[in-house]
Amino acid sequence: MPVLRSIGTLATCRNEGAQSDIHPIQNAALVWEGGTLLWVGPEKALPAEYAAWESWDAEGALVVPGLIDCHTHLAFGGWRAEEFAQRIQGSSYLDIARKGGGIMSTVAQTRTMSEDALLDRARSFLQRMMALGVTTVECKSGYGLDVETELRLLRVYHRLGQEGAARIIPTFLGAHVVPPEFRDRREEYIKLLIGELIPLIAARGLARFCDAFVEETAFTVPEARRILSAGKAVGLGAKLHADQLSSCGGAELAAELGAVSADHLECVSQAGIAAMTKSGSVAVSLPLASLYLNHAPLPARRLIEAGVPVAVATDFNPGSAPSYHLPLALSLACTMQRMTPAEALKGATIIAARALAIDGITGSLEAGKSADFAVIDSDSVNEWCYHFTPNACWRVVVRGREVEPLGQGSRR
Repeated sequence: MPVLRSIGTLATCRNEGAQSDIHPIQNAALVWEGGTLLWVGPEKALPAEYAAWESWDAEGALVVPGLIDCHTHLAFGGWRAEEFAQRIQGSSYLDIARKGGGIMSTVAQTRTMSEDALLDRARSFLQRMMALGVTTVECKSGYGLDVETELRLLRVYHRLGQEGAARIIPTFLGAHVVPPEFRDRREEYIKLLIGELIPLIAARGLARFCDAFVEETAFTVPEARRILSAGKAVGLGAKLHADQLSSCGGAELAAELGAVSADHLECVSQAGIAAMTKSGSVAVSLPLASLYLNHAPLPARRLIEAGVPVAVATDFNPGSAPSYHLPLALSLACTMQRMTPAEALKGATIIAARALAIDGITGSLEAGKSADFAVIDSDSVNEWCYHFTPNACWRVVVRGREVEPLGQGSRR
């Protein structure tokens, strides 16, 4: 039953207000019991009933809600460093994909790995993400693209979730691309997704969401509509990879289906923004992917000014975003997308929680919510995003339990 005292700034990041409203409390304290927050407020107002409880000293640091990475591809085989060099030399993402690289290169490597090997690798990534202050991770399949491997990837996420170190939100992305064995039979692959995999995954409780990649080298809007509608029919929420490399109506489809989020949106149209404004779907910015692909990023200012909430995530994957460093993504959201540090932080906390439909559980520091928070070696959110360091996080708590920092965080 601890009390965290001497918090310099506590960013509560409540749901209400504008994207820039992080509802800070100066000279704050927070109290939790088990995995639940009991009290949050100025330390001078701490109720007497908590005075004798065990105390932790934040030493004047910044405390934020546990970060939420709401778009990752956590389990995969191999890396694609050779494509990094190819893109630098002028090859585009689509050029590489057409030659058999890209996603299909990772699929080939992932299919050869056992479930335990994939689990060990994903766990290693997850531990390092948590040391950065990340307490919830959305994890997509999509590097199997056959029944056996897609189920294997989702079982890996299920097992990670059962270990309880972090909150895992699994997403089925069988509609990533059409695998080579179905290249000339794409309708058969779509029927496999709709008729076999989606019902099986839902029946086994292996995913909360169904995702689809709408793009020239992946799936059309009508195909994605069928796939995501099939997922919704069996209780899986809809998410989309939308308008990343071209404006192809992905944002409009997300709004039409009531998707919790449309992710990427680097090429989103004005019509797509207007549709998302009405639907309430969250736009998920992935600035690390924009950096690695040397693409113009999601137009955050246009979206925010239109009333679309913007989350920030890493898109961690072996090709277009080979980094799980969410604090770096926050800094890039500021420099590349002109989001303020407060807007970026809210995008990686309560708005990211909305992109996963868990904002009633986590994403902000309020009594009754999960005790998920990070202690940051900084005086303010502005300083944290401005003065980038390998890791400014020196204490992480998930569901009320402290996470080992792996020696990466600094101390004040």
